[in-house]
Amino acid sequence: MSAVYVARFAVFRRQVANRTGARLLSLDTAKSLLFFYVLLKSTLRIYRHVRARGMVSSFQDTYNLVAKRFILLALRLPHLKQRVDSQMLQARVDIEKKLVPSGPRVTRHLTLPASGQTPEWIEAEMEKMDTEMGEDANWRHGKLSGAVYHGGEDLEKLIVTAFQRYCVSNPLHPDVFPAIRKMEAEVVAMCLRMYNNPNGAGTTTSGGTESIIMAVKTHREWAKAEKGITAPEMIVPISAHAAFDKAADYLGIKVHTIPVHPITRQVDLKHVKRAINSNTILLVGSAVNFPDGNMDDIPALGALAKAHNVGLHVDCCLGSFIVPFLDEAGFGEFPEWNEGATKGRVPLFDFRVEGVTSISCDTHKYGFAPKGSSVVMYRSSELREHQYYLNPEWPGGIYASPTMSGSRPGALIAGAWAVMQHMGHDGYLESCRSIVATARRIGEAITTSIPELYVLGNPPSSVVAFASKSKDVNVLEVGDLMAKKGWHLNGLSKPAAVHIACTRLTIPLVDTFIEDLKDAVREAKLNPAGKGTMVALYGLGNSSPVGPAMVGKICTAFLDAMYKA
Repeated sequence: MSAVYVARFAVFRRQVANRTGARLLSLDTAKSLLFFYVLLKSTLRIYRHVRARGMVSSFQDTYNLVAKRFILLALRLPHLKQRVDSQMLQARVDIEKKLVPSGPRVTRHLTLPASGQTPEWIEAEMEKMDTEMGEDANWRHGKLSGAVYHGGEDLEKLIVTAFQRYCVSNPLHPDVFPAIRKMEAEVVAMCLRMYNNPNGAGTTTSGGTESIIMAVKTHREWAKAEKGITAPEMIVPISAHAAFDKAADYLGIKVHTIPVHPITRQVDLKHVKRAINSNTILLVGSAVNFPDGNMDDIPALGALAKAHNVGLHVDCCLGSFIVPFLDEAGFGEFPEWNEGATKGRVPLFDFRVEGVTSISCDTHKYGFAPKGSSVVMYRSSELREHQYYLNPEWPGGIYASPTMSGSRPGALIAGAWAVMQHMGHDGYLESCRSIVATARRIGEAITTSIPELYVLGNPPSSVVAFASKSKDVNVLEVGDLMAKKGWHLNGLSKPAAVHIACTRLTIPLVDTFIEDLKDAVREAKLNPAGKGTMVALYGLGNSSPVGPAMVGKICTAFLDAMYKA
């Protein structure tokens, strides 16, 4: 009897062992599969990154990352940390000294007054604040690069009238403010027709950055709904506006940054094509870009977007009410300041290009609308739906919002509508003609009479960027010297350069600008100081792998100072 039990027990043990072995084998198999899945996914991600960036750029990125880690560790050493902290503190003090008024004559308003002030007192105090920072703070002298797109005193009065009439309006409540709803729809409709898509759709926004963020969000949601993409990526020229990187940072999207051709300043199409993969939701092109005012090859980008069934956003925030009028204004050809740069006729850039799915246009730039006004446009209303935020289950009631903001200032919409009605087609045409003529005159003067400098590319519209072709002249030093002459210009990097975005304020000062630039170049060549703001800031940014981090600290100090009362 016992022998039978022993035999049965032995059989049972073998069965248990086999089942346990099978389970262990199954667990080992699952672990192996998981390992190979993670390995495959990581390899695919690395492959896509290297394919998009190229071997050299990928190696450089890795080198910079490793070098940055080592340098940051070294900066923790007490004597180095103390030195860096001291320099950063001095930079913060210098920034605050420049931005925040000080002295016994400065009155600070840090708490609510016990009793309300009179309108006369308020107006006098505003005038006092306007003068506290000195003459350089007065934008009306016109020595600016972009920043203020002033259409003239008539438009200024018109905007104030619109503000006064609609100062409490809010398009969140279209039933309460039906006129604002109508004006907003008409502003969008006018822009859609200007960009050759009368049957398209769009919304107004608070500015170019929000327009870009909304376009990126829309394509993310579209790609998720239509293609099942949950790890979205977009392909952006290095010359595109920083708002695309900002959108990616906010929305959790991977960005492949693509270099531009050193001469044409257009995005490298071969790099763009290599970077496209199954997670791509959006390509980006500029017409024109902010740094140097050049235009990407939008028809070629459109063909790529269509072939791969991805979106294409054209950033016309800066081109706005200039680029659509170039041909009619007599500037349909690229200037020829650089051999090898883009020549011939300015190509199509709007919804006439197949593959273009969205466009951003700032009405508050060359449209002369009040600041805080932009439009984002889509090829179809079906695509625009992906921009909306809807919450039908909120206890506070059904909530629906077209853009990031809930409540919005209807007065800005009214101001934009009024300005566009007042300017009309002929007004914008003449504005384009005079502003672009001014920019072309500056570019021509640099090319023909300032041999130490050259224009970046052949920019077709209102922006001219110049760099140094002489080892004896630091173009950032030139920028600092122009600042001493009262000019507020933009410093650039990759390559080091300076640009001016011409506006109506520039037109009467074009000769002054050219002569001041010639003087600044001569002075930078003969007596380089090497201590100006542009030289110091951009020099720091390119000094080492941690340079951008140090510049970031200075930028943080700048932003902090903006809110120091």
